[in-house]
Amino acid sequence: MIIWVMKKNKVLAIDPGYERIGIAVIEKKDSGKEELLFSECFKTTTDTSFAIRLKKIGQEVAQVIEKYKPEVLAIEKLYLSVNQKTAMGVAEARGVIIYSASLYGLDIFEYTPPEIKVAVTGYGKADKKMVMSMVPRLIQIKKETASDDELDAIAIGLTFLACQK
Repeated sequence: MIIWVMKKNKVLAIDPGYERIGIAVIEKKDSGKEELLFSECFKTTTDTSFAIRLKKIGQEVAQVIEKYKPEVLAIEKLYLSVNQKTAMGVAEARGVIIYSASLYGLDIFEYTPPEIKVAVTGYGKADKKMVMSMVPRLIQIKKETASDDELDAIAIGLTFLACQK
């Protein structure tokens, strides 16, 4: 039996957090060139309860999915952090993001920071500065300035597209 797997060409990529969330939508065109359709750093405020912050994150993810119709979610895997309180909050935000994407039927792909670094720079121990400098070389970013969170999300999306066969 032969099973045909269709390539996924439009990816919602997210650098998870609960205060700042990097979001990007990238599409691989028929020419093989990637195009950045959307990117932002979505922010929640500290004067809002954590539950409401998570709700807003889920709503933002849903709005982006409805507008851009991505086929997959690519998200960074959580690495253990020195600050457990922060790590727990990011883990909960990741859960909301993954849940929201799954409601829309998106396939979920997770990448570790070293996997993202290899895909973007060719070196799994690259520092943040190296990754940030490579992203604009790999894809055209039409904004004058993009936040580190946006660039991280774009790097995650590029990682997914690089892993497609």
